[in-house]
Amino acid sequence: MLRWMRYGAARYMNKAALAGIVMCSAVAAKAEPVEVLALGDSLTAGYGLMDADGFVPKMQAWLDDQGLDVRLVNAGVSGDTTAGGLSRVAWSLNPGTDAIMVALGGNDLLRGLDPSVSRANLDGILQIAQENDLEVLVVGMEAPGNYGPEYKAEFDAMYSELAAEYDALYFPRFFEGLMSVGETPAELRSVMQMDGIHPNTEGVELIVEALGPALAELVARASD
Repeated sequence: MLRWMRYGAARYMNKAALAGIVMCSAVAAKAEPVEVLALGDSLTAGYGLMDADGFVPKMQAWLDDQGLDVRLVNAGVSGDTTAGGLSRVAWSLNPGTDAIMVALGGNDLLRGLDPSVSRANLDGILQIAQENDLEVLVVGMEAPGNYGPEYKAEFDAMYSELAAEYDALYFPRFFEGLMSVGETPAELRSVMQMDGIHPNTEGVELIVEALGPALAELVARASD
């Protein structure tokens, strides 16, 4: 009788232990943070800033403050164009990637590239995201007026049009947060680095504050 009871107790304990392992594994799997790939150029990479002051660390801190369980991966490469982003997006993904923020086009503007080429590259990036069942946030850029009205209209529109085509989230301007300070180079001097192209620490904080809610919405979509 005692032998049977010992055997039964051991068997029960083994089943309980197994159930506990399964439950712990399920909780661990559920607790995995949403991983967002921040695909961009020097603005995303944090050019000219201390690591902790760059866009990705500042945005990660903002998301953490919102209580969101998310890991933002810095895939910003200084000098990268939309073509560069397209060439590396596939191998930048990993099995844990849940979503992508696409913030490219600034260097296309600096080089005066044909907007139709930039559009085709962005379209290719969104196709890859779609094929991998990833949620996407498209962050736009605006062409300066000196390129001419036709160029500006075509370039500016490609972001919203592609976002609509792929059912992606859309944020109109990476520099949206700086518009509270001003729009001209002179007005923005206090929030930009000496080159007038990249934001300083204060500028990054304003950008993050404006863009943060859109990224939070991306995380919510990827969590569903």
